[in-house]
Amino acid sequence: MSPKDHKMTILETIDAVGPEFAEQAAANDTGDAFARSNFETIRSHKMFSAMVPEELGGGGVSHSEMCAAIRKLATYCGVTALTYSMHSHLIAAAVFNYRNDKPGKPLLEKVAGGELMLISTGAGDWLSSNGEMTKVDGGFKLNARKNFASGVVMGDVMVTSSTYNDPLEGWQVLHFPVSMSADGVSVLDNWQVMSMRATGSNSIVLKDVFVPEEAVVLRRPKGEYHPVWNTILNVAMPLIMSAYMGVADQAAALARKFAHGKEYDGQLPYLLGEMENALTTAEIAWESMVAKANNGNFEANLETTNETLKRKTIVANAVMEVTHKALESTSGAGYHRALGMERLLRESLAGQYHPLQEKRQHHFSGRIAMGLDPVEVLAQS
Repeated sequence: MSPKDHKMTILETIDAVGPEFAEQAAANDTGDAFARSNFETIRSHKMFSAMVPEELGGGGVSHSEMCAAIRKLATYCGVTALTYSMHSHLIAAAVFNYRNDKPGKPLLEKVAGGELMLISTGAGDWLSSNGEMTKVDGGFKLNARKNFASGVVMGDVMVTSSTYNDPLEGWQVLHFPVSMSADGVSVLDNWQVMSMRATGSNSIVLKDVFVPEEAVVLRRPKGEYHPVWNTILNVAMPLIMSAYMGVADQAAALARKFAHGKEYDGQLPYLLGEMENALTTAEIAWESMVAKANNGNFEANLETTNETLKRKTIVANAVMEVTHKALESTSGAGYHRALGMERLLRESLAGQYHPLQEKRQHHFSGRIAMGLDPVEVLAQS
């Protein structure tokens, strides 16, 4: 086979485009600028449809391959990797459903046909969701505000949920897609944050947005744990935490390079040793998460979900320790933005806020250990 006949793997594609992403990372972070050009590049390489099965027009990349790809991508640009993981976990859930005779095929075909970018609002929705839907002819009118919508300024379709007070069943949460170009959809310019600044995770305002009845793919009781999370969390968390593994990889590589040959500094071996142990802890837990997802061949039950969520917390905490030790090892030099270390530390902090946050995960796992069902832990007002 000649070189020009070779079809690049997703890892090869990332290594080809990654250096350009890395060059822009610091400027995007400083300027709160969404990494639009990176996602235009991703679209041009058909990476949005990479996980869509080949028979539906996609690239057929497996879940484990995508986890490795997102980790690699984050070594060049953490924010691009994180935003891409948000799109990818929606694809992964749809693939799982498609493979298990549940709704998923139409969305996958649309993504492959138009190289669409999906936007997730799941981080703020959880068991009770937010907003409210009212019944109208042919569907519903939706009013809501959805936060933390990574990549929304370039997104094509939002995959979201909201509440509906059914006259017979009571309060429910309905799940459905919404076109970002639909009437009543607007995006705020309010993503000014500590880190992951170039994800463009602005809030979405939905005012009297029409949702057709046939667009609703799931109805579940509001505030109660539903088996759908046993699909979503088990495919999503390995992909999302892959981005943070890449951030840790990059921080560790910078720390090693900075410390190379500095035998006169007696504390450095200890700091780097602590960093290496933390990186190994993160890697073991991450590899276990990916293995448990088993390329979509897992039992979508509460036991599997509990094991995944425990590992998510371990990865998030270990990644933060990696970047803290990496920064400490560079002493005052790491405090300068030019080295890039402080940005990596800030990026690592965001990992703790993805569902489930540590204390909520403790509560979730603790109730399961007690033989009880999970319940929603509400924040104190």
